[in-house]
Amino acid sequence: MKSSFAIVANGDSALDIRFDASPSLELSERIIALAQAVEAQRWEGVGDLIPAYQCLTVCYNPLNCNNSDLTNRLESLTRQQLRQPPKLDRKPRLIRVPVCYDAEFAPDMREVSEHTGLSAEQIIARHCAPDYLVHMLGFTPGFLYLGGLDPQLHCPRKATPELRVPAGAVGIGGSQTGIYPQVTPGGWQIIGRTPVQLFRPQSETPFIAEPLDKIEFFPVDRDAFECFQQDSLEITPLESAP
Repeated sequence: MKSSFAIVANGDSALDIRFDASPSLELSERIIALAQAVEAQRWEGVGDLIPAYQCLTVCYNPLNCNNSDLTNRLESLTRQQLRQPPKLDRKPRLIRVPVCYDAEFAPDMREVSEHTGLSAEQIIARHCAPDYLVHMLGFTPGFLYLGGLDPQLHCPRKATPELRVPAGAVGIGGSQTGIYPQVTPGGWQIIGRTPVQLFRPQSETPFIAEPLDKIEFFPVDRDAFECFQQDSLEITPLESAP
């Protein structure tokens, strides 16, 4: 991948490795592979590694890790990684997420319909058509930043955010779609709700997905929504997914 990058201070205890390429599967693979490579170095003082759309944030303890030395090491390692195909230590998965689009769970469906000129049925069909790439997690624990929303579904965020969006609410904000893992304020247009728990802090795997996994939404009725069991979540290795 041909891309330039810059290493920029993020406060007094983190460095951002920022790429100038547009968000894509290839860039996300590069960022995740780079995070794995940094972790493998086991450099003293280096802590959390936070991948984003176009950036990897490297947190460090300034009491036992020199900013200048770390910058030089990260620059060398990043250039080395860019010269070879990304090596990933896990296989991505396809996760099928049920969504109930009934009116009671879709308070903003009318607004999305008026903005896009599509009927509710057309919105649901287009929303369920893609396999969405998980680029990153953030905002709240378990919130998935997904790429791949149909351009015809792009819709502005609300002028005034809601103070309380329910857990499991599925929304559209600008060119993105996503699920609210917890009850939280939010300004996305809500078009459905899933019974899936995206964040289970007591579990050995607290998040249902990781970067580079893919999400497929599929519609369910109210009965299926009420009867859903977390252990029935469909998760398939991406190589063998249909």
